[in-house]
Amino acid sequence: MSNVLVCIKRVVDSTGEVVITADGQSVDGRHAGFTVSAHEECAVELAVQITGGTAALFTLGDDSAEEQLRSALAMGCTSATHVVADASTYGPADVAREIAAVVRDHEAAGTSHDLILLGNDAADSGDFQVGIRLAYELGRPVVNGAETVAIEDGHAVAGVQGPDGHEVYRVPLPAVVTVLEGGVEPRYPSVPGRMKAKKVAIEVREPVAAPVGTKRVRLTVPPPAPSQVRILGKGPEAAAAVVDLFEELGVLR
Repeated sequence: MSNVLVCIKRVVDSTGEVVITADGQSVDGRHAGFTVSAHEECAVELAVQITGGTAALFTLGDDSAEEQLRSALAMGCTSATHVVADASTYGPADVAREIAAVVRDHEAAGTSHDLILLGNDAADSGDFQVGIRLAYELGRPVVNGAETVAIEDGHAVAGVQGPDGHEVYRVPLPAVVTVLEGGVEPRYPSVPGRMKAKKVAIEVREPVAAPVGTKRVRLTVPPPAPSQVRILGKGPEAAAAVVDLFEELGVLR
């Protein structure tokens, strides 16, 4: 059975109104609450499916990030590593370096992570970089934006929705795969799972190096897309205009 490490991040719940902090560097979560990105929830689900419930977790964040680790443990993962640091000061290269250090230390201790799963991007910063940077750091093949992942004959088989339809990538292990939501339905933690998760001893680590940072100028929230209304007419006289609109939209040909 392959050893899978899945990386998650504590992020602001973005289902409501998104508010940027005064310095423009992060999303303000004081009134929104915190969760895990939807992509990472799917990555956790895939990890549990692949391993049958022996997947390991990683996160980098302050003490509060333990809440997200416990929730993912309740979904079926069995171990977790927490690098305690202020995640807002860490850029993608910094995070990739910290994950790689954990992978190498675990390998030296006798546990190799054949497959590393990450979310395609984090819901708060949307960097899209950590998975690729981690793969380069470790010298592993990487597949981005996978909706399904399986392990077959020493290879990771990843299903991706490409521009021309469904694509399948087969890369040798060890490998890195970033996950896009939509391919699987994440399970809800059960009550027994939550009780069991409370007893798991989380490996707590300090960062291996000071962060370089994101070099981000600032985050902005785009204005809402303007809505348009077209009056087609009233009663039977509008039928011709409706047909023209359907043809314009490609519904009728």
